[in-house]
Amino acid sequence: MNAPGNAGASHEHAEFNVDSFLVAGKKGLTQHALGELQAVDQKLRAVKDSAAMAGVFEEYAQVWKEHRNLPLAAYYYSLAAKLENSEKKLTFAAQLFLDLARNEHSGDLQHWEAESAVAAFDQSLKINPDNDTVRLGLAECYFGTGEAMKGVAVIKEITKKDPEHTAANLLLGQQGLISQQFAKAQQRFETVLKKEPSNLEAMLGLAEAYRGQGQNGKAVSLLQECKKQIKNPAFAQDIDNYIKSIQ
Repeated sequence: MNAPGNAGASHEHAEFNVDSFLVAGKKGLTQHALGELQAVDQKLRAVKDSAAMAGVFEEYAQVWKEHRNLPLAAYYYSLAAKLENSEKKLTFAAQLFLDLARNEHSGDLQHWEAESAVAAFDQSLKINPDNDTVRLGLAECYFGTGEAMKGVAVIKEITKKDPEHTAANLLLGQQGLISQQFAKAQQRFETVLKKEPSNLEAMLGLAEAYRGQGQNGKAVSLLQECKKQIKNPAFAQDIDNYIKSIQ
């Protein structure tokens, strides 16, 4: 998994204004879409309790999803999930925010998406503290918002219970590469490969950990092994180009 943004550094971000983002989103809608939102607005004005309000928020989310504004869809899904305090819905909204943050190019929007994911993952974990999938998502968000130590602490809760946990070790290994702690990264990738000898992500990560420690020969040997495993001409060419750059 790739953490959103630069996990090795912390950046200052202006407070994200959701209201302004909503206004901007509406400017790009057709009259028909605006009419759909206005119909949901009327329903919201009529509701008297939080349970009904959650349903209306989900309707807002559906409208924004249909009109391809996924950040606003995620926003309303998260509002509904928080009102219902549903582990399943909170995790869904958090994962949607995380997926968006992974591919977001706007720094402020990405930061808001990652922070929104953190809030939803946090509430989900309060309902079910043993959900390791949620812990991994939360850790990735922390890496993405520049709070690496928080992310590491969350993942180590997993590796305390299961030292060979594949996804946790992969994420810690990738974080080790980003922070240039190559020996620690090597240990994490080797842990994965003991359990899953053909895990390509771990093989590539281990090769990079070797390179970071000046062990280019080991890195090249491992990269050649990756080529044999994948048997894809484009991938092989990328590997060959990378090998040339480090030799």
